[in-house]
Amino acid sequence: MNKLRITLFSVLACVFSCLDTLMAQERYQVGVCDWMVLKRQKLGEFQLAKDLACDGIEMDMGGLGKRELFDNKMRDPNTAAFFKHTADSLGIRIGAIAMSGFYGQDLTQRDNYLALMEDCFETMKRMGDVKVAFLPLGGCSNDWTTNKTKRKEIVNRLHDIGEAAKTHGVVVGIDTPLDATGNLKLLKEIKSDGIAIFYKWQTILENNWEIVKDMKKLGAKNICAIHASNTDSLCLRNDPAVNLPLIKQTLDEMGWSGWLFVERSRDVKMVRNVKMNYGNNVMYLKETFNSYPAPAVLLDSAGRDSKYVETIIGRARKATDELGITWTPLGQNVQNIIANRYFKLNDIYAERDSVKKTDKKLAEAQCDSKLYRSHFGFDADLSMYLKPQDIERVKDVMTFNVLKVTYEAHCDMIPTLKEEEKAQIIAWLIEARELAIDAESSKKKHEVFGKYKGRINNYLTKRGYDLVKEREAWYERIKARRGKI
Repeated sequence: MNKLRITLFSVLACVFSCLDTLMAQERYQVGVCDWMVLKRQKLGEFQLAKDLACDGIEMDMGGLGKRELFDNKMRDPNTAAFFKHTADSLGIRIGAIAMSGFYGQDLTQRDNYLALMEDCFETMKRMGDVKVAFLPLGGCSNDWTTNKTKRKEIVNRLHDIGEAAKTHGVVVGIDTPLDATGNLKLLKEIKSDGIAIFYKWQTILENNWEIVKDMKKLGAKNICAIHASNTDSLCLRNDPAVNLPLIKQTLDEMGWSGWLFVERSRDVKMVRNVKMNYGNNVMYLKETFNSYPAPAVLLDSAGRDSKYVETIIGRARKATDELGITWTPLGQNVQNIIANRYFKLNDIYAERDSVKKTDKKLAEAQCDSKLYRSHFGFDADLSMYLKPQDIERVKDVMTFNVLKVTYEAHCDMIPTLKEEEKAQIIAWLIEARELAIDAESSKKKHEVFGKYKGRINNYLTKRGYDLVKEREAWYERIKARRGKI
């Protein structure tokens, strides 16, 4: 009876956990801004969003500059339909339509502002009845908050925009430099339910205000969406200014639901690495908001020392970093496959060492057999997620790029190498790499390559090359170009 109760409680716990996750997914959606991931109105934005495990994207209307209207491809119904079909086929939603052009354009200087809004509203309809538009007021500078004349003009225009939005059944979320008190006062002046606040953590943090207190004061009904990022400096998980668990708890308590879009929070040391920065931020947001997809490949870490597991994950991550996929669901699966291979090798060699105590010959035979039988499974597992050329890159990282370094060194040392000689060298190095991957330590891996380097040298000598002279001449060339191969 006790076993039955334990089993029942376990099942119920699992069910409730799944329900919590589903509720979180319904309540909160995470996306990225297409103009910030360098995919402004590009078809590839949907596949990128899928790769990053986003629920959707915030699509921009296109540049504005000196144009009369936005540089908006979605004005063409056929193009919009094709984009929408692509998004649907990948399960990616368009959570908001942005008018980022107004980061640099003064709303009060645009006489055709309502035409620009209508263009946006029509695009929202074409892209699947999107309900939220983003309108930054950055181009107005910040003097409008105190300049009564300019403030009145902005308020009047936002009222008109809000009323127009209501006729389309949508909301325009404005980005202001104000705190909750200032935003509440502004919304009261605008007097239109078609205007709300597109909340931006970066603004709050730059003014040394508290996000949690400010959101509570502003209230859930006044926040139509959130730009869930800080300025560029650190990714969200490493940013001490962003207490994400507390923010999530606060939004839960407020009863808020909606879209969280990553706009910035890029690591300044790798600011152009889109997948690393946005994948990292999306993962952290979805982990915190309980909606990040579990990897299909489970990590074989049960019963292993936690520090050892951490070391192995770090080793596996070098390969996914090389591919630029670490902070993606794809990267998590590949990382686990590589880590599991290291675990498997450790287990095989640990068993060999144990058997060696009684029968050294049997131990080596069993070890070789298990290495051989498991070797090809690693390639097969990787092939479920990676292209052949990417599998090659993984193997190179796991063997310290010795193949590439050695091959390039030989080609540089002997510029007169024939194509068939180059082919033979690369063939032997690939063979060496396959053996080195399964070696038990970095020392053993290098020893494998060392044997094959000897074979290559013997081969080249037989082909008539004087390696001593070739090497001396090579060193002189290296000195002449200041040590660069």
